[in-house]
Parts: sequence; C-alpha cells; structure tokens
Amino acid sequence: MSETLYEKLGGDAAVNAAVDIFYRKVLADDRINSFFEGIDMDKQAAKQKAFLTMAFGGPHNYTGKDMRDGHAHLVKKGLNDTHFDAVMENLGATLKELNVPDDLIAQAAAIAESTRNDVLGR
Repeated sequence: MSETLYEKLGGDAAVNAAVDIFYRKVLADDRINSFFEGIDMDKQAAKQKAFLTMAFGGPHNYTGKDMRDGHAHLVKKGLNDTHFDAVMENLGATLKELNVPDDLIAQAAAIAESTRNDVLGR
C-alpha cells in the first residue's frame, strides 16, 4: 500500500509543526491577519491540525464545520481570492521552511487549492 501524503510529510508531529509555523506566518501577514482578530488561536490551530491530517490522508478526527459553513462569516467580511492566495503562499512558505520536498508541497497545495470555491462560498 502506498504511503499517504500525511505519512510522507512525517505524520502527526510534522502536521503539528506545520500548523504552528503556518499560523505564526498568517498572524504576521497584514493581508489576512485581520480575519483572525478575536479568534481563540489554540482552538483554531487544533481544528486546522485535525483538518490537514484528514485532508492529507491521515486519521479522520476532524469534527469541524465544512469549508463553506466554516468560512461564510469571513466571506461576509470580504474574504476573496487575494486572501486565499495569501493563505496558500503562507502554506507553501511553511512547508519550504520545514524542508518538505517540492513534489509533496505541490500535492499539499493541490489539496488546499481544491477547497477554494467552498471556502469562498462559490
């Protein structure tokens, strides 16, 4: 059986490290950090870890809302493609910082990109 992207990336420890670095980058990014004002970042990080684990083919413990429902309030605040692009850029930079090989970054980016229309409510 072939390894999942989750396993290739390094499993739970790798996803945890990636999410922590990712949110550090996101919260420092003036293009998108306003969307996280007043958010409990510990809860947010836990949801993101569970979602990415599932999305990358790991254990399915994600119990959050679907992408459309989970981001609808942000779409009302003006969330659009430029913001999604900024998130994608931060995800790519995070994986690069963790020395993830380019082919795996491309796989992760494709999975994240596949949520764009739902996240943006289209």
